[in-house]
Amino acid sequence: MRVRRGGFSGAHKIFPLIATVVLATAACTQGAAGRSVSTTSAPPVASGSASSSSSSQPPPSIDYAAPTPTAPDPSGPQQGQAPDGSTVGGPGLDTRDTALADGVPTLPAGIDAKGFVVADVTSGQVLAARDPHGRYLPASTLKTLMLLALYPKLDPAQVLVASFEDATVEGSRVGIVENGQYPISELWTALMLQSGNDAANMLMNAFGGREATAAAMNEYAAGLQAYDTLAGNPSGLDVAGQSSSPYDLALFMRQIIADPALRAIVSQPLGALSAQPPKYPAPLQFGNQNHLVGQYPGAIGAKNGFTDAARHTYVAAAEQGGRTLVVSLMQAEMQPTPSYLQAQSLLSWGFATAPDAAGLGVLIAPDTPTPTASAASPIAGNAAAASASGSDSGSASSAAAGDGSSSPNAQAGNQPVAAQHDRVESWPLLPILGVLLVIAIWIAAPRGPRRRG
Repeated sequence: MRVRRGGFSGAHKIFPLIATVVLATAACTQGAAGRSVSTTSAPPVASGSASSSSSSQPPPSIDYAAPTPTAPDPSGPQQGQAPDGSTVGGPGLDTRDTALADGVPTLPAGIDAKGFVVADVTSGQVLAARDPHGRYLPASTLKTLMLLALYPKLDPAQVLVASFEDATVEGSRVGIVENGQYPISELWTALMLQSGNDAANMLMNAFGGREATAAAMNEYAAGLQAYDTLAGNPSGLDVAGQSSSPYDLALFMRQIIADPALRAIVSQPLGALSAQPPKYPAPLQFGNQNHLVGQYPGAIGAKNGFTDAARHTYVAAAEQGGRTLVVSLMQAEMQPTPSYLQAQSLLSWGFATAPDAAGLGVLIAPDTPTPTASAASPIAGNAAAASASGSDSGSASSAAAGDGSSSPNAQAGNQPVAAQHDRVESWPLLPILGVLLVIAIWIAAPRGPRRRG
């Protein structure tokens, strides 16, 4: 076999170019793979909170190991959002300031609460608000959520035996004694009228402990779209990461007064615990510590709270003239105007507004479809829009409503868009590789001897 002269010299010229082509091809492949990951992935979203893409703050979480808050956060609370980054109740509630509905009277003086909501439960309209979605420490107003979440799951007739830990729990107590026997029905009354942390502890243990109770409360809150709320315990004692908002407290009170059994509990002027001799040879009676009940015309129920870090919190509902209003206050003070009198003033102000007043927003209905987290991602949102533009009008309507945008079908619908995006970005490398290959062949091609002149 004859070897053509100059073959080796041609080969040694083409080897570097072949290596260049191989390296360029590898870079092209790797670059396309990297682009595919960044196109289709979305940031994780914590349940009941704003998505990472819509907030620079980390998703809220409970941290039992962190130091217990002892004062309000000087930087103020985080503002809550729905998982898709929207404002629950409407964009008019996306404010940290005081806002009023059109045509309503001027607010009464003496309202020092950092956050509040006044809403017409009958019409669903929010008439006034200040930082309605601020995620404040709730103190004992969180017990409203415990009542909602656990009442249907515990037998009111079941009798519980109090432990030493129940009887000596931190904070406000109604007077439960160790080894005392109490029906669950009495504990609910003690929880709501006297804000008994001892009653909360017994109910919590009957349900399965702190973690199970907090999970049930958070699940219930998410079902109401009360996304500003994150419960770490049932009593409202401060724990790092725990929060609720004036808007969410209004949602909770609305649910309580809509349920005849729960409404009967919060509206009682008096309650009692079974006799526990020898300490309590007769039933232990107690009054409703929420001053509006029995004092303010039409008052249905209320729940107060206080810790050093939360300050004074309050939520109440009242009915007058066929209208039912709810008011909630967070991080209020007792001087110069007690929190319950601030609530009373706001209720009276609300009843003075027109029944058909259009509000800043609405108390979202319990059966409203839950917004999906994927809509908060600009990448996922663009992909969904591109997919909808190439589909029929029914699919477009579904995407606009946010229905199923995080479902497997919706995610699969985004994949072809992402793949097309990769091809568009990577195609210019192919002609470049072709040109390099042609140059390599031209250099390696044999040539005849040059003529000398």
